Amino acid sequence: METQLKYHRVLLKVSGEGLSGTGGFGISSESLEVLSKQILELHQMGVQVAVVTGAGNLLRGSAISESTGIQRATADQMGMLATAINCLALGDCLESQGASVKVLSASQITSLCEPFKNKSAIEYLASGHIVILAGGTGNPFLTTDTCAALRAAEIQADLIVKATKVDGVYNADPMKDASAKMYEKLSFTDVINQDLKVMDVAAIAMCRQSNIDVVVCNLMKQGTVCRVVQGEAVGTLISNQS
Repeated sequence: METQLKYHRVLLKVSGEGLSGTGGFGISSESLEVLSKQILELHQMGVQVAVVTGAGNLLRGSAISESTGIQRATADQMGMLATAINCLALGDCLESQGASVKVLSASQITSLCEPFKNKSAIEYLASGHIVILAGGTGNPFLTTDTCAALRAAEIQADLIVKATKVDGVYNADPMKDASAKMYEKLSFTDVINQDLKVMDVAAIAMCRQSNIDVVVCNLMKQGTVCRVVQGEAVGTLISNQS
C-alpha cells in the first residue's frame, strides 16, 4: 500500500546541539546515526528532503564576538564555516548508508561544497538526491533559523520541520517547569504576539509570507518526522491557520 503524504518536499532544520549528543560540544556518532535514519526513512517514503544545520555545537558567532572582541561580522562568518563542518559530517554519514547526497553552500568553499543555487537544489531534490545546505545565508547577523525559512521558500518546500530535544512548543520551559503545557497548534501571528521562542521573528515572518507550515518536534524519537509528513498530530504545528 502506497504511503499517503501530506508534505512532499520538506526542509529539516537541525540545531548544532542536535548533533552533539549529551556532551553539548562536537559531533556525536550516535546523534548522527539517529538523524541519518530519520532522513533516510523520509527519503524512502518518497519525500524530497533538504537539511539546514546550525553550528552551536562548534561555534556561535555572537558568543565568540562577545568573548574575544572579534568583529561580529567576522565571527558570524566563522559560524557559517562551522555549519559546513556539520553538513559534511552528516553528508558522509548518509552516503555511507547508500544515500545520494549533495552539499551546497552559500559561503564559497568550492573545494568542499557546490555553490548554492536554488534551481540546482530543486533539480537535485527532484532527481532523488538528499540536499544539505551549508553556510547559512552567506550573510552575517542572520540566524540559521532565518536561513532555513529562506531556503525553504527558495526550494518551494511544503514544510519546515524544526527538530529539537523536546516534543514541541510549550508555554514554559518543560525542563524547568513540570506543569508546562505543549501547544498542539499555533498560528504564526500567535508565535509573534506571544513572543514564543520557536524561531526568530524574521524566520517566522518569512514562513507566514510564503505560507510554509512549521512543525516543531522531538528529533530523538525515531519515526517522528515520518509521522509528521503523513499529517499525524505530532509536536506543534505552526501555520497561517488560527
